[in-house]
Amino acid sequence: MPLSQDLKDTIVKAVNDGFGEQLDFTQTLIRFPSTRGQEHEIVKFIAGQMADRGYQIDQFDMDRAAIENHEGGGKYSDSHSDAPIVVGTHLPRQERGHSLILQSHVDVVPTGPEDMWSASPFEPHIEGDWLYGRGGADMKAGQAQIFFALDALRRAGVAPAARVHLQTVVEEESTGNGALMTYLQGYTADAVFIPEPEEEMLVRANVGTLWFRVEVRGTPVHVREMGSGANAIDAAYRVIAALREIESDWNAEKSDHPFFEDEDHPINLNIGKIEGGDWASSVPAWCRFDCRIALYPGTKAAEAAQEITDRIAAFAAQDSYLSKSPPTVTFNGFFSEGYVLEPGSEAESVLHSAHRGATGEALKSFVTPGYLDTRVYQLYNRIPSLCYGPKSENIHGFDERVSIESIRRTTITMALFIAEWCGTEALGG
Repeated sequence: MPLSQDLKDTIVKAVNDGFGEQLDFTQTLIRFPSTRGQEHEIVKFIAGQMADRGYQIDQFDMDRAAIENHEGGGKYSDSHSDAPIVVGTHLPRQERGHSLILQSHVDVVPTGPEDMWSASPFEPHIEGDWLYGRGGADMKAGQAQIFFALDALRRAGVAPAARVHLQTVVEEESTGNGALMTYLQGYTADAVFIPEPEEEMLVRANVGTLWFRVEVRGTPVHVREMGSGANAIDAAYRVIAALREIESDWNAEKSDHPFFEDEDHPINLNIGKIEGGDWASSVPAWCRFDCRIALYPGTKAAEAAQEITDRIAAFAAQDSYLSKSPPTVTFNGFFSEGYVLEPGSEAESVLHSAHRGATGEALKSFVTPGYLDTRVYQLYNRIPSLCYGPKSENIHGFDERVSIESIRRTTITMALFIAEWCGTEALGG
């Protein structure tokens, strides 16, 4: 049911009244250096915040067997996080509205060389409208928004009149297994809202993602006799060139995929890490490199993985050295399909209304060529999956930053959305 103007005004004021505390809370989250495998302390902190607010707490570990048996499960590696997932649940006195999942991830990507940051990456600071710090935009601002949008409703004297699950996950940056685990644990709702930094727009479609490692072996000899050996690093360059052909071919197919026709380069192959050799004066005996590539929605991860494996093998068969020593390919992280959020759901309509109430402008949607956990809820829960959040710059880069006023606006949007989607009931009555 649409909100009265009086309640809208009260909610907007409540967000603004708590915004200073929200900004402080966001900075507290940034100070946790929660890179992959190091998320335990921040998850413990989040669970405490949920308990302090009176939410029912459910904390559980990843079930590797269940994840590996699911088509959307990311591939395990030695660096897979063992931090738990935590869910806090709000239960109304009487269920009258639509139920909702509010989801965020607390894992962040590595900082890179810290001397290339203008300040310490895990010591947040503010300059003008920008809050700086690793993970501040992606997505600790969103984690804070979930708490403070609901806090604002309490400050306005109301609570959601429906079940709301606050899900905090890890592994979003490497496998997506944290979000998948909430589905495998049985959590679902009528819609999900994930406040990733999406420029105050709604994500309409999202690519799938594969992570894989290619390893090449060479024949080591002294450099004075290098013509009689085989350089594994040089051979790896040739394999990378073959992978670039796959990237080019897949981009050429964009007109076959709705919502991607006008994207300049929807399929991006990233050679994210490379290492090899043991000695500058020895022809290297080994080289391995780690890759990430995108997939169009509707393409199964297993199908794309098989194509990559087959095409590397076909290239190697035509190479004078690699035909005798074929590369190996190991899938070691993301193994996910993309999704399309079809227009026209009631949840999207409510978000349009909330966004206009917060910004005075119509909500826009766009396509993003990066991974989002929303794919779990859209593909497997089969519920409207809304990804929408604040404006940011340099996520995954140096001097990552998020707009403070955009955090304010999108928190207002979230609070208005929750109130209209879930309905409200008076506190204490």
